[in-house]
Amino acid sequence: MTGTVRRAVVLLSGGLDSATTLAIARTEGFEAHALTFRYGQRHEAELRAAAEVAAALGATSQREVVVDLGQVGGSALTADIPVPKHRSAADIGEGIPVTYVPARNTIFLAFALAWCEVLGARDIFIGVNALDYSGYPDCRPEFIAAFERMASLATRAGLEGNGIVIHAPLIHLSKADIIRRGQSLGVDFGLTHSCYDPAPNGLACGACDACLLRARGFREAGVPDPTRYVEGLPT
Repeated sequence: MTGTVRRAVVLLSGGLDSATTLAIARTEGFEAHALTFRYGQRHEAELRAAAEVAAALGATSQREVVVDLGQVGGSALTADIPVPKHRSAADIGEGIPVTYVPARNTIFLAFALAWCEVLGARDIFIGVNALDYSGYPDCRPEFIAAFERMASLATRAGLEGNGIVIHAPLIHLSKADIIRRGQSLGVDFGLTHSCYDPAPNGLACGACDACLLRARGFREAGVPDPTRYVEGLPT
């Protein structure tokens, strides 16, 4: 690593969680290199959002990697499977939802790990959250800790005693707390995109799990929701 520069790879989807995570990395003094994935997701609007967020929050660079998880399928986000709509909070928190993309965070972190080695970085930031997305197995603290241990075994940096640190600063926060944190750091949530099944014009559906969790988070945080929904704010 050159001089005192602290480089980090930040996984940036374009949603409010990853945007807040990028803002945290920048606030902590890291030279942030944003990594975004075009993985065959139906909600490609998040890719445009990621580019705007990276620029707005001062990422040093942003790289978009193509990994076609649609070839694997198995998720409502990458295959011809309906996205669940109008689910209750209890239903959203029950079991593993069909919007789970098999091994997605494992694959994304592996790419981030490779880029860290090239950049001479020792830090990866990821915006996983274990509260609002408790059904996703790759958003749990146990997964993050296990991947960090694996990274120390799988890389040259790890063998040389310079293991990778994975930061998951939002993992124990509620959506409302994440929104408050992002607002305090100057995140423009109007640039972000969360909807799993946006309309052709890019408006959020207002009915999928991601829209419902996002809208509830803004209500609980007492922060105006800048999202443009097809039929107005979800209740």
